[in-house]
Amino acid sequence: MAARLVDSLYLEAMVLADEVRAYFDEPGRAERDALSPLARVSFSCESLKVTTRLMHVIAWLLVRKAVEAGELTPEQAREPGRRLGGAHDSDPQVVADLPPTARHLIAASRDLYDRVDRLDRDMGGFRAVPSPARSLVERLQQAF
Repeated sequence: MAARLVDSLYLEAMVLADEVRAYFDEPGRAERDALSPLARVSFSCESLKVTTRLMHVIAWLLVRKAVEAGELTPEQAREPGRRLGGAHDSDPQVVADLPPTARHLIAASRDLYDRVDRLDRDMGGFRAVPSPARSLVERLQQAF
């Protein structure tokens, strides 16, 4: 993977992380307090999802930087613990009810995460895929 791409994504992730921190620390808190109780909980959950996405992306990019620096081998970087961590999607209906800045930051974190996820998958590693057989067994257990 090109060092320039990793550096560019890393810079983007760090800038976005700083914007997220700044928003959720001050103006976001005031906007959250103006929401209904249920919307406040949704706001808090979405802020955690944004933070989780960004931390997974930054960790993944740091692993790529370690490979470039010769601190890790490409094989070590493909180990499951060094792959991109999973992140929960945001419910579009929930996001639609949030303040505009929160919606923008959620979309930006999702976009960055999706781009890095494509790169991670293109590296040829594996992504845990639910077993169709396990799914069938679980459905049968629920039925009986």
